[in-house]
This record gives sequence, structure tokens and C-alpha cells, in this order.
Amino acid sequence: MIDFACKRFSLDEIIKCSLRLSKADCKVMHFLLKELDWITTKDLTKKLKLNITTVQRAVKKLHEKKVLTRSQENLKDGGYIFYYKIKNKKELRELIIQLVNNWVKNVENELNRW
Repeated sequence: MIDFACKRFSLDEIIKCSLRLSKADCKVMHFLLKELDWITTKDLTKKLKLNITTVQRAVKKLHEKKVLTRSQENLKDGGYIFYYKIKNKKELRELIIQLVNNWVKNVENELNRW
């Protein structure tokens, strides 16, 4: 837990807040932190017991926030399948530290204007 003013924050709360993740986004991210292989949204849906739309929205957001890496397999009859894999913890740590540091700078700026 991390103390700040009148509230204590868990590391999971800090990660969720800094990346602006929903509960479903967090569920997908935590699963992928344990899953080392590339995985499709269809497989995530089965393993996490979430509906496909929820999983697709989560992986889209996590990919946009640079938490996931995406690979595309083109199918021989047309179409494609995306595979996802979480970035390594070092990269995620650096990303979250940067987001938290930006927040601290914004707070500092607001206090200076106050």
C-alpha cells in the first residue's frame, strides 16, 4: 500500500488509475501477465469467461496504451487473426512510472498556480 494524504492506494489501484483501465481491462492484463504465449481474443474469452465484445474492447485499449504487443496472421482464404502478448514488466514499469511522474508534474503546476 502507498500512503497519500488521507488514502492508501494499492499498486493495482495505481496501475488501474494511471492507465485508466476498467475492471475487465485489468482482468485481461493480469491474465496476460501470467500467460507467456501469444493468445487470441477468442482464447481469452474462453479462459476468462468474458464475452467477446468485452475482451475485444479490453485488448484494443491495452494495445493503444502500449501494454500489449499485437501480431497479425493473414489467413490463406482471406481475413486475419490478431494475437496478443503483454509487454515485459520492465517496459510496463517504465510506462507507469512515466504516467505517475506526469501526474506529479501536473499536481505541482496546479499548486504553483494556487
